[in-house]
Amino acid sequence: MAEYTINTNELKEKAKELKAGDRVLLSGTVYTSRDAAHKRIFAALKNGEELPYDLDGAVIYYAGPTPAPEGLPIGSCGPTTSGRMDPYAPALLDAGLIAMIGKGGRSQEVCDAICRNKAVYLCAIGGAGALAAKCIKSCEVIAYEDLGCESVKKLRIENFPLIVAIDCSGGNLFKQ
Repeated sequence: MAEYTINTNELKEKAKELKAGDRVLLSGTVYTSRDAAHKRIFAALKNGEELPYDLDGAVIYYAGPTPAPEGLPIGSCGPTTSGRMDPYAPALLDAGLIAMIGKGGRSQEVCDAICRNKAVYLCAIGGAGALAAKCIKSCEVIAYEDLGCESVKKLRIENFPLIVAIDCSGGNLFKQ
């Protein structure tokens, strides 16, 4: 198992090298999105409408952060259970999504889409949202503000610690 320091803008190229079990310190731009936002993004994609951000090479973090305390960009920001996004993930991957960050296993359809699109699924440590927030340097609501904590946010992260859970060669920590 290897360790990598990667920026999100190079993840499209680097995803092919990553193997299940590798450790990654990820920096760059990620977008938060959970159930309600995924439903809207999926509908927009299906209807040919404008998306809140370009999916090509994008990284989605399945999180619904708490409000920011005084002087900080964000509150607690731990991963949510990824399986709830499984109905939408294959279409988003086919549209260019390169990585998803969350916790827990994924369906076979998502695993197949990860392989087909040379993408990667990364896991963050569940229950450590306050620690994860320390890696988040900025936070901006960019879509679906009416969803509150589940609005789509653009985050700038630095050295966010992650584990490759499912790689594009079929490696899967949940099945090994």
